[in-house]
Amino acid sequence: MVRAYKLKGQKRKKKAEKYDREEEIEQSSEEETAETSKKAKTEDTVADEEEAEKVVDLLAGIPVVSAEQSKKPGIIFILERASLEIAKIGKTYQLLNSDEHANFLKRNNRNPAEYRPDIAHQAMLMILDSRLNKAGRLKALYVRTEKGVLFEVKPHVRIPRTFKRFSGIMLQLLQKLNITAVGKREKLLRVIKNPVTQYLPIDCRKIGFSHSSEKLVDIHDYVANVDSDTNLVFVVGAMAHGKIDKDYVEDYISISDYPLSAAYCISMITNALERKWKML
Repeated sequence: MVRAYKLKGQKRKKKAEKYDREEEIEQSSEEETAETSKKAKTEDTVADEEEAEKVVDLLAGIPVVSAEQSKKPGIIFILERASLEIAKIGKTYQLLNSDEHANFLKRNNRNPAEYRPDIAHQAMLMILDSRLNKAGRLKALYVRTEKGVLFEVKPHVRIPRTFKRFSGIMLQLLQKLNITAVGKREKLLRVIKNPVTQYLPIDCRKIGFSHSSEKLVDIHDYVANVDSDTNLVFVVGAMAHGKIDKDYVEDYISISDYPLSAAYCISMITNALERKWKML
């Protein structure tokens, strides 16, 4: 009986050692998993930072304005009520848009149809891609968000073509308040103080565009009758619905019997001015 009891005790001891080994293996595997996960997160963070730097590096274009062109009257665009708002979704901040964040917006009693940052993106591309800008006649581009945040975009900035990269740039701008060219001190985009009128030339004519305006004009005839020595400020709404109603606008006009997108409205404006100034 004593011998059997001794053997039984030895068996229990071996079994306990086995369990200990299993616990050690499990613990080591958990540590390895944690280290791998931490390493992966670090690599992802570094990759995101490198991608952001590449995008910012692409923003810096080369100014093409000569001394003679800078003295000529030019145009200024102001995009009002742009839907550019960021929010914390999960663990990260994101630029809100109706496609990706519809459920989040509905949970917070917001209308997803009002969150259209792609409208501002298309409008900015249309302005910066125009022959007016390439010829140095675009003096400035200002964008004011629906929340009242005002920022300036340099005319020689190359806005990202894809919406994903554009969202990343806007997110960085609204968080850091400016975007500086890589290796330089020049601020390509920067948040500035309201009101926008303090940055406009004294001898400028401020023109707003609204489909609801009773003044329907042919945009080609309208710009042709404007004095060539006058700086023109065009105020265009960058929202999906509604209209702009700003006190600083001197003249509200409609350029079509039909509601137009912001990008198409801007294309009509730039084409009319390019025709007036005979730009090919």
